[in-house]
Amino acid sequence: MSATATTSSPAVSPATSALLLLLRMRTFVALILVFAFFAINAPNFLSTANAVIIAKHVALNAFLAIGMTFVIITGGIDLSVGSIVGLCGMVAGWLVLYGIDLNAVGLAYSIQFNTLEVALITVLVGMFVGLINGLLITKLNVAPFIATLGTLYVARGAALLSSGGRTFPNLSGNAEYGSGSFPYIGTGNLFGLPFMIWMLLAVALIAAYIAGRTPLGRHIYAVGGNERGAALSGVKVNRVKIYVYVFSGFCAALVGLIIASQLQASHPATGETFELNAIAAAVLGGTSMSGGRGRIGGTIVGAFVIGILSDGLIMMGVSSFWQTVIKGLVIIAAVVIDQAQSRLQARVALQQEAAAAQTA
Repeated sequence: MSATATTSSPAVSPATSALLLLLRMRTFVALILVFAFFAINAPNFLSTANAVIIAKHVALNAFLAIGMTFVIITGGIDLSVGSIVGLCGMVAGWLVLYGIDLNAVGLAYSIQFNTLEVALITVLVGMFVGLINGLLITKLNVAPFIATLGTLYVARGAALLSSGGRTFPNLSGNAEYGSGSFPYIGTGNLFGLPFMIWMLLAVALIAAYIAGRTPLGRHIYAVGGNERGAALSGVKVNRVKIYVYVFSGFCAALVGLIIASQLQASHPATGETFELNAIAAAVLGGTSMSGGRGRIGGTIVGAFVIGILSDGLIMMGVSSFWQTVIKGLVIIAAVVIDQAQSRLQARVALQQEAAAAQTA
């Protein structure tokens, strides 16, 4: 009678597990570090008034980042969101101030719009630009970077042409036409919170539900993970891509609408470099630039990191030029860490497979 003993080492060392956990939690760690740094070094950073300002800035960035998250998950990129913000702000300003003048077609009157109609038309314009992005990418096989770079210039040019580069001022609306409530979109409060925060909560919940609970969400991840495999399994890849770019345009249009309402003015340069913040928030929140991985919750936390970083640097008197440099470094660091996490996860998976084979 003989006995054989098998010895097996743990598949993953405690140190590796701890490092992997730290990488997965990097967004929360970054948020805690950034918050603590500015709480100590920036004057009045912890004041209630500053907290409200930061929340509003974070909301604007978060809207764009949520749309960007879906785009990046599919393996794409949307560089046009900042220009869509500017264009949609000008559209909202034009509709509030002038409506649609029909004299050009021989009719001696104009169409005026109430606040809801202004918001709806503005959002539809943003979605239309997103649709153009989707069609360029899917039907004409233009690379996402090039397609959205082109629409970035087209949308910005259209915004400039709409006013000759001038600002649309005094967007307080007209009670006679039902647009007197236009400033409420960006400055109003509901149950003690800014109305725009409620809008963000609604968009974030809908996006999270789509990502985690619907076939469309599963298809978005499938396209980013393995586009050819998704197509062979019956996923309508082109339709999914069009959906995410339209949704990104929708989110950008909301930001343009909110900013025009907040300032009660719209300027064609609004939204410049906003795409940088959106990409940074999404990537910092755990969205992989190679596609197939990302979470809406992580993106929201990433938006808080970028928002606190931006406002904290301003409060400390850091030059806007250095702020841009720092944001660029944040994006690079986030991508490097994401790649390190991917390599570590792959190594852990191989170690677990080897351990399973030894014990089999």
